[in-house]
Amino acid sequence: QVQLVESGGGLVHAGGSLRLSCVVSGLWFEIKGMDGMGWYRQAPGKERELVANISATYYADSVKGRFTISRDNAKNTLYLQMNSLKPEDTAKYYCAAPGPVSTYWGQGIQVTVSS
Repeated sequence: QVQLVESGGGLVHAGGSLRLSCVVSGLWFEIKGMDGMGWYRQAPGKERELVANISATYYADSVKGRFTISRDNAKNTLYLQMNSLKPEDTAKYYCAAPGPVSTYWGQGIQVTVSS
């Protein structure tokens, strides 16, 4: 099992910054570490999309150059630094970890960017 707890969301004006954190714990995490973990987001009426992946150093085209994914192994924490935020970045953001059968998800955290 893996537990993922996100924090750091909120309301910000366009052009502002936020840093999301995801604290990871659980037996599966102790075996696998944070390899393969990523951040997803889902806006109202849209499908959930991958924003960034720590292992592949993947970024969605829409966030390249603005968002940075990183991790602190000592703190068991995955981060998403979001700069130059735009109203279209408004969504619920989820931390995700690959499991043996399916993906583990955090509860999600809201990010709202006002124009």
